[in-house]
Amino acid sequence: MRNVIFLILPVLLSAQPGAPQEWRSWSGGNDGNRYSPLTQINRANVKQLKVAWEFQSGDADPRGRTAIQCTPIMVNGVLYATTPTLDAVALDAATGKLLWRFSPPSSRFRGVSRGVMFWQDKSEARVFYAAGTQLLAIDAKTGKAIPSFGDNGAVNLAKDLDRDPPGAMNGSSSPGVIYKDLIIMGSSVGEGPRMAAPGHIRAYDVRTGQRRWIFHTIPHPGEFGYDTWPKDAWKTSGGTNAWGGISVDDKKGVVFVSLGSPSYDYYGADRIGDNLFGNSIVALDANTGKRLWHYQTVHHDIWDYDLPVNANLFTWKGKPALAQITKQGYVFVLDRNTGKPLLPVEERAFPASEIPGEVASRTQPVPLKPPPFSPQRYEPSDVTPELKAKFTEMSKNWINEGMYIPPGKRGTAVVPGTVGGGLWGGAAVDPAKGILYVNSQNLPTIMQIVDAPPGSPYPYQLGGIRKLRDEKGNPGIKPPWGQLTAIDLNKGVFLWQKVLGKNSTTEKEVGTENFGGPVLTAGGLVFIGATKDEMFRAFDAATGAILWEAKLPAGGYATPATYSVNGKQYVVIACGGGARLDTKSGDSYVAFALP
Repeated sequence: MRNVIFLILPVLLSAQPGAPQEWRSWSGGNDGNRYSPLTQINRANVKQLKVAWEFQSGDADPRGRTAIQCTPIMVNGVLYATTPTLDAVALDAATGKLLWRFSPPSSRFRGVSRGVMFWQDKSEARVFYAAGTQLLAIDAKTGKAIPSFGDNGAVNLAKDLDRDPPGAMNGSSSPGVIYKDLIIMGSSVGEGPRMAAPGHIRAYDVRTGQRRWIFHTIPHPGEFGYDTWPKDAWKTSGGTNAWGGISVDDKKGVVFVSLGSPSYDYYGADRIGDNLFGNSIVALDANTGKRLWHYQTVHHDIWDYDLPVNANLFTWKGKPALAQITKQGYVFVLDRNTGKPLLPVEERAFPASEIPGEVASRTQPVPLKPPPFSPQRYEPSDVTPELKAKFTEMSKNWINEGMYIPPGKRGTAVVPGTVGGGLWGGAAVDPAKGILYVNSQNLPTIMQIVDAPPGSPYPYQLGGIRKLRDEKGNPGIKPPWGQLTAIDLNKGVFLWQKVLGKNSTTEKEVGTENFGGPVLTAGGLVFIGATKDEMFRAFDAATGAILWEAKLPAGGYATPATYSVNGKQYVVIACGGGARLDTKSGDSYVAFALP
């Protein structure tokens, strides 16, 4: 284990009037809103933004195989983040100076970390994050592991599931949440045609690492939802995991869990039924893990339409509400107390599966408001007449009938594809006004089911997921390929929708694929990187006009953060680039501020 230790001096904060200074969780706060009431940087002066500091961790892969998806947090004048190889770092939030660096016990671990968690009481402060299967606890002042937590500073997330499949993967790519003295964790699990770990939600003691409660996302006998699976499915089924994050109503003590699909993702003959709590938003008592209510967004998922990110908690016409974006481009708006839709949702009929043994759900819930923020049916690329002719001819061989058509043997066009629509970068919401901002990418997936080879655990399996691109690497669908959308959740209508990103291969305004999400400020600005062109932009929250942009040292494929130190507001973003969009890898965090 390698630790570089520096002394942390206290940083005194000068408050901006009426605005908190910190960014205490990866989504700003436990409400998941990626919103800041800071106003120092605003529509009138955002064009003056300059680089305030840059920190380089030095561990990017020169072959482009590493990335940074982390949104840093800022507490007490210190910024905490992770590097491409999942070291944790503490930086002076005003200067970017390294205060300490912590390396996981396993050497040079590579994987995904979207953020860290912070807890403190009167005597100490701790930073928690996941690397591989380990939930790690670090002293926030020294950067050293806390040996009294778990096993010498680590809890094995692959254990204490009440069913621990041997060799099954169970880690966490997104951070959990801190509620009182609990760390509430989701997980990332295997998805393929093999035994996968269940994605149960667990709460751990912040001091000892002991499990305090568990919620079975695949119900055990006698638990609610058990009858939506075959008998004893809990013994073999996996998935239904919250890999995209969790939100908490701190005042009411309610945790909102956004869950993914059961495994195997594309063939469900061994899990006939609606499969609660797959693809569900579940409200739990944060103190006990007891289920309060649930709402399922996809019944018996066979498209990998996970809920990809935590819900946004806001006020809807005076009522406590939540908004959940989806890979399909839908937004579900629910009453936070009951789980009932506040905007209309229709259970709509869809075709049966052609695959023997598969029993697709006869209906799926379709929001009538707001409209989907991504296209949901394949239209061939029309960037040039040649491309349109090529993809039109190709698509004749596919099933291309829109949403929720079960995958078949001759290939099904799934739009949006398995990488969104909406994804883990999340949405930003003004919690009082109820305006949501979400980016989306439009990349079709061609999904095909084939006979499995002898000895396989299933008779059928996914023959491949083909992300449809042209010879230049552009999505083979009609543009735009990337968009940023503002939605009035009170009325269920778009305020505006803009192309996101500039594509160098065509003169048309088509946007780009994108990963990472937006941050909204009371200064009337939406900050977002995300795009393949490696730019960082500020949009006017009211009109969608681009007010400022800057070139980053590598792609900003992470959601930014904003905070104030010593009376100065900063906006910081991870510049990790990487293989997701086939751009160079980076290893820096760049902060911008007014001169």
